Amino acid sequence: MAASSASAAEGRPRSGGSGGSRRRSNARLAAIQALYQLELNPGRGADAVVGEFVHHRLGRDIDGEHYGEADPTLFADIVLGVTGDRERLDESVSAALAEEWPLARLETLLRLILEAGAYELVHRPDIPPRVTLSEYIAVADAFFDGKEPGLANGVLDRLARTLRPEDL
Repeated sequence: MAASSASAAEGRPRSGGSGGSRRRSNARLAAIQALYQLELNPGRGADAVVGEFVHHRLGRDIDGEHYGEADPTLFADIVLGVTGDRERLDESVSAALAEEWPLARLETLLRLILEAGAYELVHRPDIPPRVTLSEYIAVADAFFDGKEPGLANGVLDRLARTLRPEDL
C-alpha cells in the first residue's frame, strides 16, 4: 500500500507525541520509528539504534519534532524483539493477510506496525490483546490518512483471535 502522507514516506508520524502519561504509547511509536531507521540502514545494529533513541531522542525535541517521554524498557523490548524474531513474526502476519495482500506488497511502515503488534501478541502475555490492537491502530493513525489503520485493525484482530483467543 502506498503511504498516504509525506510524513509516512519519511518514517515520521503526522503529529507530535503527547505527555508523560503516554509513555508506553510513545514507546510503541518510537519503536516503529527505530525499526524504520533500521530498514533504511541495514548495516546498523538494533542495539545501536536502541541506544541512540534512548540516549538522544526519547523525550527530546529534534529538528522541530518532539519525541515524547517513553518507557525505554518497552521501547527496547519491541525493537530488539521484532528484529530478533522477524521471520516468525512475518509468517504470522502473512497468515493473517488476505491472499491478494502478500507481505511484500505492504508499505514498509505498515509492515513494521504489524510486526510490532504481532511481537506483542506472541511475546507479551502481560499486555492484553485489546490494548495491543488499540495501540497499534493509533500508531497507524499517526502515520497514515487512508485505509492503512483499518487494514492494521483487521490483520491484528485476526492475529489476536488466532494467537490469544482466550484473552479476547
